[in-house]
Amino acid sequence: MTQAIQKTLRDSAGMRWTALLLLALAMFCAYIFMDILSPIKDLMQETRGWDSTAFGTMQGSEVFLNVFVFFLIFAGIILDKMGVRFTAVLSAAVMVVGACVKWYAVSESFMGTGLETWFNNHLNYIPVFDELGVSPFYAGMPASAKFAACGFMIFGCGCEMAGITVSRGIVKWFKGREMALAMGSEMALARLGVATCMIFSPFFARLGGEVSVSRSVAFGVVLMCIALIMTIVYFFMDQKLDAQTGEAEEKDDPFKISDLGKILTDAGFWIVALLCVLYYSAIFPFQKYAVNMLQCNLTLTAPDANSFWAQPDVTIVQYIIMLIVAAAGFASNFQKKANLKFGLLALSILALITYCYMGFMRQSAESIFAVFPLLAVLITPILGSYLDHHGKAATMLILGSILLIACHLTFAFVLPMFKGNAVGGIIIAYTTILVLGASFSLVPASLWPSVPKLVDAKVIGSAYALIFWIQNIGLWLFPLLIGKVLDQTNPGVTDPTQFDYTAPLVMLASLGVAALILGFVLKVVDKKKGIGLELPNITE
Repeated sequence: MTQAIQKTLRDSAGMRWTALLLLALAMFCAYIFMDILSPIKDLMQETRGWDSTAFGTMQGSEVFLNVFVFFLIFAGIILDKMGVRFTAVLSAAVMVVGACVKWYAVSESFMGTGLETWFNNHLNYIPVFDELGVSPFYAGMPASAKFAACGFMIFGCGCEMAGITVSRGIVKWFKGREMALAMGSEMALARLGVATCMIFSPFFARLGGEVSVSRSVAFGVVLMCIALIMTIVYFFMDQKLDAQTGEAEEKDDPFKISDLGKILTDAGFWIVALLCVLYYSAIFPFQKYAVNMLQCNLTLTAPDANSFWAQPDVTIVQYIIMLIVAAAGFASNFQKKANLKFGLLALSILALITYCYMGFMRQSAESIFAVFPLLAVLITPILGSYLDHHGKAATMLILGSILLIACHLTFAFVLPMFKGNAVGGIIIAYTTILVLGASFSLVPASLWPSVPKLVDAKVIGSAYALIFWIQNIGLWLFPLLIGKVLDQTNPGVTDPTQFDYTAPLVMLASLGVAALILGFVLKVVDKKKGIGLELPNITE
């Protein structure tokens, strides 16, 4: 009888995973909007006059306020003071506001307005930030890019706040249980947003035969409104959990600013934080240029306008097949019956081959890169379950770094060798993209569950915020650097499909080398201090 009384929502696997699903769906929508312009970089140059520097500066602006105004640190404090549910709803609301501003900035309605004139004439020089070389604007930057950057800054505040909130929410619901599996699964679903973006952003931009980049962003705005609804539902679910457990969001031992010192003096924390910034800086900025990189390195011939492969309906069919790949592959890991397990796995692999074939026939760079998260979705439960039961988180980070280096060097030196070979180039591209996505799945499953082993429970929110803040420095810097390096190494190139991406890709591979070195250092520190990063997450 006592045991029944003590049973809570958290003790129910169904309710635990429902809470995770709500948070993951919100991040799924956020990931779509985060890269909504990435697959249409060429259209932004053609229709809005954004060169690579303008595009990269706007993309990097997402994290500007988080890094240089320290908003992300404040977000961590808000999370520790106000709790998961309040911060989840607040972050979603902020993302909706920023998304709306960005949509208006790239819309036809903005063109020719007094606001466009104001942005053309202002924000060309920002004291201090210009001297430091970190300004989110510059003289000659298109007005639409400046205003879009303002909206993206607001969105970025909400998005990164949501990221740390989701991480803490998972810790709250899954600590002592299948936490690595939960965090890996959340990120796997969220990264399906990347594939969704790559497929549907160009689809909406070219819908009806008339190019309109604002339609793509409007699609993202609608999804951000859905994300807000998801967090509101989670709010009430989380509130009920606290009512059952008798816990308050604010503990008897409340958070104090001085607690941050305990985090900042921990060597293990700093190594994990640096690993995060290096690894994420080699992935997220790359995503923003990946479609254009493929356009520049693959020989793509548009299908005949009257053929089946040129029809808009193909996009919907391909997306449905992608969902089959993800759903069947993910579900296969949870089946106890061998025939059902291998049947779902076979279905997933068959659907993946079908998807890749359709991408080849469509000759579409964006649909080719959309396979990025699919292998990750398949193997994330395997990795998460292994880490939960056997540990080896630091070892997984080392493996992820090795795969990262190999993939970027393949894009830099091997893929260009196949230009002119329509089949060979696309096979190399598909294989490398799938492996890169798989390597990325190692990070959330191994890195994020390690943070609670490094810090006290009451400062987990601030610990995640500090890691995200350090990560955001890279996410601000490298989109901008890639754009600048592209323009510097491709003087006089005006065709957006003729850039040489070798230098930016080597730069990203070097981040993987640094991450690999830090991975070995982390293993040494873990063994010396007994942090327990190589130990399983599930406690018996």
